[in-house]
Amino acid sequence: MGLLQPESGLVFWMLLSFAVVFVLVAKYGFPVILRAIDSRKEYIDSSLDAAKKAERKLDGIRAEGEALREAAEARQREILQDAAETRERIVQEAKRKADAEGQRIVAAARQQAVAEREAILQDARQQVALLAVAISEKLLREKLADETSQTQLAERLFDEFEQHQNTERS
Repeated sequence: MGLLQPESGLVFWMLLSFAVVFVLVAKYGFPVILRAIDSRKEYIDSSLDAAKKAERKLDGIRAEGEALREAAEARQREILQDAAETRERIVQEAKRKADAEGQRIVAAARQQAVAEREAILQDARQQVALLAVAISEKLLREKLADETSQTQLAERLFDEFEQHQNTERS
């Protein structure tokens, strides 16, 4: 026989050994392999389920994070708005106080100016009065050198005083 044509005894023993190995593998090997494949399949399925649960949980956490971020942004806007309102109120209050203080300072300056003007006028009146008295004294000394002119002046002053008293009573 040649290389390509085996003998019938060899084929018989090869078929018999194949059948024995196949039966042994089918009875003992395949169930173990199938169980290993099934357990691997279950492990993969459970891993996929866990991954899906994790993804859902992650989506929930993302949504919660987004909600928290939006709430934080809203709170930030509220705080910034409150700060702007407070700043505006403080600026307005400062302007109002500055205006009031400015008006008070201007009023005080006006009062001081009026008081100084009155003091200057009073001083000028005193100076004029002193000057008038001094001039009058010199004039009277010259005019009233004799006794008759003194008497006439006294009578005239007394008459003017009486007239002034009478007009005040009326």
